[in-house]
Amino acid sequence: MQNNFTIFNSLSRKKELFKPIHSPFVGLYVCGPTVYSDTHLGHARPNITFDLLFRYLTHLDYKVRYVRNITDVGHLEDETAGEGEDRISKKARQEHLEPMEVVQKYMNTFHRNLEQLNTLPPSIEPRASGHVIEQQEFIKQILANGYAYEVNGSVYFDILKYNEKYKYGKLSGRKLEDLQSNTRSLDSQQEKHNSFDFALWKKAAPGHIMKWPSPWSTGFPGWHLECSAMSVKYLGDVFDIHGGGMDLQFPHHECEIAQSTAALGKESVNYWMHNNMITINGQKMARSLGNFITLDQLFSGNHPALEQPYGPMTIRFFILQAHYRSTIDFSNEAMQAAEKGLQKLMKAVITLSKLNPSATSTINVDELRKKCYEALDDDLNSPILLSHLFDGVKIINSVVDGGEKIDATGLESLKELFNTLVFEILGLKDESTGKNDEKLTAELMKIIVELRQNAKTNKDWATSDKIRNELKSAGIALKDLKDGAEWERE
Repeated sequence: MQNNFTIFNSLSRKKELFKPIHSPFVGLYVCGPTVYSDTHLGHARPNITFDLLFRYLTHLDYKVRYVRNITDVGHLEDETAGEGEDRISKKARQEHLEPMEVVQKYMNTFHRNLEQLNTLPPSIEPRASGHVIEQQEFIKQILANGYAYEVNGSVYFDILKYNEKYKYGKLSGRKLEDLQSNTRSLDSQQEKHNSFDFALWKKAAPGHIMKWPSPWSTGFPGWHLECSAMSVKYLGDVFDIHGGGMDLQFPHHECEIAQSTAALGKESVNYWMHNNMITINGQKMARSLGNFITLDQLFSGNHPALEQPYGPMTIRFFILQAHYRSTIDFSNEAMQAAEKGLQKLMKAVITLSKLNPSATSTINVDELRKKCYEALDDDLNSPILLSHLFDGVKIINSVVDGGEKIDATGLESLKELFNTLVFEILGLKDESTGKNDEKLTAELMKIIVELRQNAKTNKDWATSDKIRNELKSAGIALKDLKDGAEWERE
């Protein structure tokens, strides 16, 4: 198949024809989660976006090595300032767990949710804690090249020094002068040469749980470093595509470019791809803002903002309805519209499978196919692709009503086109049975929670505790709130 696939490269800020370095092989690296809490709707977007990319590149007969990392160390609460407690260590302390228990717990949830969303697993899923040696070697190279310095056991990247030869801020458009005037100057940053320099290695404070020996101190790597080290390890010094959310452009991806260039003398990435955010009431959905809805809550309907449960395929369809570079605002109305759209598409696929061919045809399937692939080739324009598929739905319904005719060759071509685009590339599937199961579960849980609340009101603590304990043994946790209780799968 001829390659007409274009990608909007965030670095050049324009669409470019995709040309792999070593065709037919493609190296794809995507920033994965920091696993310290449940996966929410905002996390679904990058994973569905780059699953679509992975599926389409594979469909184009490329041999894709898809690497998606797991951040399980080094992500501080305020990464820009290099301050605060490691997020996983903090969660471990709060929940009285070992840090790797926290990691395993939320990594399991992440994988389960992504499987429910029908995303394909990556080729390699490296963890930061398993690549500390590689990160230390990367630091040594940056130090040897003169772009980092060590102070009191911590190692910092020297942005001013780097900027003398290269350009820091080329991806995000940030100017160093603005960073100099806007970055806070705090006592804890005094060991840095400049307040905007970022940590490559941090000396561990007494009591810090996750730490490793190094030439500089017993400590831990900075968050930005893991992606530079692991992407190069598995994809080579220069690879094709690096993806992630738009919120990672600065500082994370900007720092990645600087680290890789400082260590290797060249940039590692040819195409940078960034998906935009999901918003709720116009504000970015994020754990740090506390306005997120977890995927399990969406699937069960167990959240005050939800009018009903929404199945994984409804969420996938909702995200694919918008171009990955545009924002998409969550609302019950939008989710319900997505649910109806998905049902209409799936009904048409079932109808298509039952159609009988005519002797003649009035339908040009090749023209529909051409439009669909043009949409995909245009920087994965999934909303335009879906609009063409719904044109196909109209054709299918017209054949049923007798307005259009389709012969055997055209019918087989249309079936193959819908099967390929809907299931293999868009990754959708019929979830009507599962949706009914989820709805029943949500209704039963509502009754059980009400029964327990009545027991508490009547001070029947034995019954209240029995319900809670029985649910826990069944893998369901109850969380008591002021005006009732919420439940979630553990």
